[in-house]
Amino acid sequence: MEIKIGVRDIGRELNVETDQSADEIEKNLREAGDDGLLVIDATQGRRVLLPAANIGYIELGQEHARPVGFGFPGQQL
Repeated sequence: MEIKIGVRDIGRELNVETDQSADEIEKNLREAGDDGLLVIDATQGRRVLLPAANIGYIELGQEHARPVGFGFPGQQL
């Protein structure tokens, strides 16, 4: 899933790709509170740590990628 994070006082947003679910990210943010760190396990073994008090917003993308192609559902070639 792709996550877009807006950080206060920074003009660009952070884009993070993760295998965590939207519910896990939301739970981690709630548990971090105002004084804690939001921990996101990004793909390729990376880990992103953000001070929760500095997060302006989080936009959660789709959890499952849509199939790409020109075929019609149920059509066999």
